[in-house]
Amino acid sequence: MTEAMADPVDIYNWLRLDARTTTSGQPTQAQFDEIAALGVREVINLAPATSEKALKNEAEILAALDLRYTHIPVDFQNPTEEDFDRFREAFEGASEAATHVHCIANYRVSAFVYLYRISAGMEEARARADLEKIWTPNPVWAAFIERMQTRNSAR
Repeated sequence: MTEAMADPVDIYNWLRLDARTTTSGQPTQAQFDEIAALGVREVINLAPATSEKALKNEAEILAALDLRYTHIPVDFQNPTEEDFDRFREAFEGASEAATHVHCIANYRVSAFVYLYRISAGMEEARARADLEKIWTPNPVWAAFIERMQTRNSAR
């Protein structure tokens, strides 16, 4: 990402994880312009299109900005292993491209990124610190995280 550009300050629950990866709640059309100006080339959206705060024409907006778009609608009340596996595939498929991952409030994203990072060998405490900058997972998500950690450690 371009170092000259400062990270946006007005995007809900914005978090830069590293030089390649940023996360947030739902950006507006104007905020996607800011994200693209940072050098982002990939956007992964984990929010259902039916969400009240979803940007209705997000795919078209990102296509106009020449950004690759992957939409993985994750039911907030029922995240699945398949959802996480699709996220992992999309995130790894972005390779070294600067990638922005968002949902509505950055809750789904922070949990998925936490799981991804620890499965990739990051120290658990460091990954958890970034998760907890955004939220403390509710019982549905805490159980999902535990289930995924058990699955990943069995591999």
